[in-house]
Amino acid sequence: MRQEMKIVVTGAAGFIGFHVVQALLQQGYPVVGIDVINSYYDVRLKYARLSETGIAEERIEPGKAVQSSIYPSYRFVKMDLNDREELSSLFQQERFTHVIHLAAQAGVRYSLENPYAYIDANIYGFMNLLEACRHHPVEHLLYASSSSVYGANRQIPYRESDPTDHPVSLYAATKKANELMAYTYAHLYRVPSTGIRFFTVYGPWGRPDMAPSLFMSSVLNGETIRLFNHGEMERDFTYIGDIVEGLLQILPVPPSGNPPHAIYNMGCSSPVKILDFLSVIEQITGKKARVKMTGMQPGDVTATFADTTLLQKNFNYQPSTPIQTGLAYFYEWFIDFYSQVQ
Repeated sequence: MRQEMKIVVTGAAGFIGFHVVQALLQQGYPVVGIDVINSYYDVRLKYARLSETGIAEERIEPGKAVQSSIYPSYRFVKMDLNDREELSSLFQQERFTHVIHLAAQAGVRYSLENPYAYIDANIYGFMNLLEACRHHPVEHLLYASSSSVYGANRQIPYRESDPTDHPVSLYAATKKANELMAYTYAHLYRVPSTGIRFFTVYGPWGRPDMAPSLFMSSVLNGETIRLFNHGEMERDFTYIGDIVEGLLQILPVPPSGNPPHAIYNMGCSSPVKILDFLSVIEQITGKKARVKMTGMQPGDVTATFADTTLLQKNFNYQPSTPIQTGLAYFYEWFIDFYSQVQ
């Protein structure tokens, strides 16, 4: 079955995309990775991830496929999903059977500063991908949504059937739009698609703008950490290994409904108070955090909590990494990586 599948992963130089590509390659799947490699955060981290899969920075040219020096079944293409013709041409040439769409302009706070980046990447880019899947049919489109779609929802834990029409950030609005767009293409053109609402993914190779990196860096360097809502925040931190395992379980199983579209929460279902999260980092590093309490910021929510009953029922999804273990793995990588790039 692996040889019969041909998978394209968008956002292949990103945090989740890198881990998904690596897992697919280690299991023998033929994969093509796509990423525009934008400068939303330090591109050295993105190129380092690519290097781990055998894609050297100096060999990358826009629009040209680079063969991995480690995995014979992997090629990478630097490409902007807003380049419709180039994307369509790639789909026509490669005849992908499965798509894992993880490319996006991420970050809630940045959406307040640069809203157009979110429309360009998350709306136009996704539209072009859907059109590629429509004109060059695939067996399954697996795409990233976000827990942020629940927005101002007060029902805890979040269930897939809860209302998602009160987003509190433009980022969340674009992710909700993606779900509606995918549903429409499933209805009109029978593009089988599954949206995954991720809940605060963390782990080695994680984004530097996320709490684990920000907190770890601040604690190690003796810098002050701002805790929003006076520390009264909870997040359903989910380890990257559990996320990848879940995605690989879902990938070969397209939804069979009418229309063929499904939505799943993917989280740990065990929210952690931010103060407790910080306490674990203090224990791991052996250093005390300097903290400044502050109020809520625009676009944020006080708590996230995934109800994963549906995913457990259909795929036996069982995240197994406790926060202490996951942060210990993250700390080991963090120390090793940043000691080399600084």
